[in-house]
Amino acid sequence: MEKVAVIGAGSWGTTLANMLAEKGYTVDLWVREEEVYQQIKQEGINRTFLPGMKLIPQLRPVQTFEEALRHKDIVLLVVPSHVFREILKGIKPYLEASMCLVSATKGIENDTLQIMSQVAETLLPGEYVGRFACLAGPSFAREVFVKRPTAVTIASRSQTLAERLQRVFSTEYFRVYTSQDVVGIQLCGAIKNVIAIAAGASDGLNFGSNARAALITRGLAEITRLGVTMGAHPLTFAGLAGMGDLVLTCTGDLSRNRTVGLKIGTGMSLEQITAGMTMVAEGIKTTLSVYELARKKEVDMPICTQVYEILYRGKDPREAVKDLMGRALKKEIEDDA
Repeated sequence: MEKVAVIGAGSWGTTLANMLAEKGYTVDLWVREEEVYQQIKQEGINRTFLPGMKLIPQLRPVQTFEEALRHKDIVLLVVPSHVFREILKGIKPYLEASMCLVSATKGIENDTLQIMSQVAETLLPGEYVGRFACLAGPSFAREVFVKRPTAVTIASRSQTLAERLQRVFSTEYFRVYTSQDVVGIQLCGAIKNVIAIAAGASDGLNFGSNARAALITRGLAEITRLGVTMGAHPLTFAGLAGMGDLVLTCTGDLSRNRTVGLKIGTGMSLEQITAGMTMVAEGIKTTLSVYELARKKEVDMPICTQVYEILYRGKDPREAVKDLMGRALKKEIEDDA
């Protein structure tokens, strides 16, 4: 049986750790916050990030990287993208040659504009490129925890590793597909959060179902354009990590990024919204990265650009919609797309 270290005890990290422990794997869950550590250790519940959900007793919370990674086969990173580099530096001294890394982080670094696999490549020895994988797809943590049917994708450049992890993560309610499109899977997981903010703002403005559907569809076109430019497979964006996760995040009531958009649509400022949040809405920081990445790659991403204008330049959401609707008319599918 595989031995697993899960780094990050937010709602998704805790859920995945609990699922793997229920399968019989030895799982240590690294917890940053002292309060959360004590909750799990003493009560068997992560009240801060997953209230009301009783954890399996075999799941062990730990507070040091050394303890978490000792004698492990798989290291699952489930931390916000803006601390991914810091965490990877922290665990690096305890990595062993036999370990594989799995990222369930969805984001793009602000300073470097790198996705998480690129961050890993800059920090770790070259042999880890073939031992790196990422997990993405439409998966609200709370629904997975209560065993509602869910399907996701694990991507690795090594098909052998992807299939090994597929077997590790699959359960009767958690179906896992494999892919080798590491870049595409990660871009889907990151940028869908930006589109979800736009969809939430549209709903907050009561623009209706037509507008939401248009944002989802044209948002997917933007994600695909950037992804293909960066070497991703175009069909990835029609899959679980692409269209699947985009639809979920843009429409689901459990979506933190959609909630941010909803509040913007009702007139709240970004400062007011973030002040009241316990969990991270990745789309806020990712919006800045996507805006800069689109400029750098010379890719047209009008919806993401307007979300940037709203979040970082204080643009009125109604004006943003007016500007989107008033752009020059064009083909839906470009001949060279």
